[in-house]
Formats: sequence, structure tokens, C-alpha cells
Amino acid sequence: MNGTASASRRPRRVRVPAAIAGVLFLAVAGLAAGRAHAFDGTAQTLQPYEMQPLTPPANVPLAPQVRPVDEAFRTGAQALRAGQTAKGIDALGYAAAQGHAMAQWKLGRIYMDGDGVKRDDAKAFEYFQKIASSHAEDYPGTAQSRFVANAFVALGSYYLVGIPSAGVKRDPSRARDMFSYAASYFGDADGQYQLGKLYLEGVGGPRDARNAGRWLTLASQKGQYEAQATLGVLLFRGDEGVPRQRARGLMWLTLARDSAVRPEDKWVVNAHEQAFAEATPDEREKALGYLEVWLKTAKR
Repeated sequence: MNGTASASRRPRRVRVPAAIAGVLFLAVAGLAAGRAHAFDGTAQTLQPYEMQPLTPPANVPLAPQVRPVDEAFRTGAQALRAGQTAKGIDALGYAAAQGHAMAQWKLGRIYMDGDGVKRDDAKAFEYFQKIASSHAEDYPGTAQSRFVANAFVALGSYYLVGIPSAGVKRDPSRARDMFSYAASYFGDADGQYQLGKLYLEGVGGPRDARNAGRWLTLASQKGQYEAQATLGVLLFRGDEGVPRQRARGLMWLTLARDSAVRPEDKWVVNAHEQAFAEATPDEREKALGYLEVWLKTAKR
């Protein structure tokens, strides 16, 4: 009885009639051949998946293609870091010739500072001029805009003294324009410092101590220590349109003194020492209080 019961539970093997089996075979063969029929009976061609174009999802970013000019810039920068000056300048020269702003700026600084090469102000001026001509309207705040602003500051410095070998005449008014553009459009701290100094000295235009103080304050708040020292002296002494604020001035001079580490920064050290010696104990205490508030605010 158990055997009979077990046998009854086994699934029956369904025998497919030969005619139906033939129809199924033809259908499978048709699919394998890439042919099928729609519900209306029309023939359709089925494309295998491997023949379909593969497109990534829209939310997956594609890696940007590396341009030859970018590769040349990277090669040049790496060669300079490795001490291979000739190779670096050659690669940067190729990128600069293609209009690469960073390469142009790097070469401008190399020739301006005589960094590994003979100083050549004419070449430096040419590279900075190309940047200013092509990138004056770059969006402020980007990584490249900082170098564009620096190019304007460098041009301003050259216009202050002139470059006879390049046919560039001394033009303080033009220098003020260069500094003003870097200071106002790009918000560059070095440009703001240089512009404030010109206003304070009356170079390239009328002297305006009050306007000088405005630009020097903007640069000082960004940590430009030369501006901090100049502003400190201005406030400590007072000037036309600038009320004397000896404690506040000493505070700025103290900040600047902490950053003055180069040999050419001796004037900052001297200005701080002189102001500190002249200040009263009360003014020194107030300056220290201002400094503590500044440091707490700057760390935020």
C-alpha cells in the first residue's frame, strides 16, 4: 500500500504531442535567429544585448579628458620641482604658447624672480600681460583667478618703475589702475595693500589717507602683514580724515611683527618697536585686548 501511495505522489510525465513539439521548436529557432512577431503579426528583429550601445547612468560622472596642454603644464611643474629647470621651462613654454594661464604665470614668476634662470623682466612682463589681456574677466574666487590677480599686481609693480629693455615706461597712474583692478574686481589682498599704499603716498594720483585706510583695512583683515604694519602706523599716528587710534594701531603692528621674517621686513620690526616704546601702559593693555579678540575671531 505504501508503494502504491508513493507512486501516486510522483509527478506524471507529460507527453507533448509531436505536432505541438514541432511548433515549439520552430518558435525557439525563430528567436535564436533574431526574428519574432508582434501581436499584430508583423515581423520584428530583436537586437542582442551585446549589440546595444552601452551608456552610463546620468548620475555617474565621467572622468574629464586630459588635454595635452594640461599634461605639458604638469610635466613642466614636476620637472621644476625635481630641479630639471631646462626641461621644466621647455614644457611650460609649450603650454604657455597654447594659452595656458597657469603656465604663463609660472614662467612670469620664474623670470621676474630669476628663479633658476637669469632674471628677465621683459619676458616676465610679456607673460603677465598675456594673462591680463585674456583672463581679466575670469570669475573671482576660482583657483585660477588668484593667479590672474597676481599678474595684475605684478604689472602694477612694473609700471611703477618701468622696463627700458621692454619699452615699458614708468607710469604710476597705470600702476594704480592695475592695483585697483586686482583689489576691486578680484578682491586680492596684495592688490589692496599696494593700492592703499599708493593712496597714502599720493603716487599715481591725489593723496587720500582715508581711502588708503579703507584698502589697507581690507587687506589687513585677510592677513596681509605689510598692510597690517602700514595700517598700524596710520592709526597710531593718525592722519587727515583718519582719527588717531594708538591702541588699535599697536594691535595691527603686533600682528604684522609676528609675520615679518624676511630680511626686507626690517621696517615692520622697527615700526612695531617704536610704537610699543611710545605707547602708554594703558594703550598696551588695550592693544592686547584687541589682539585677543582678533585671534579668537580669526580662528572661526
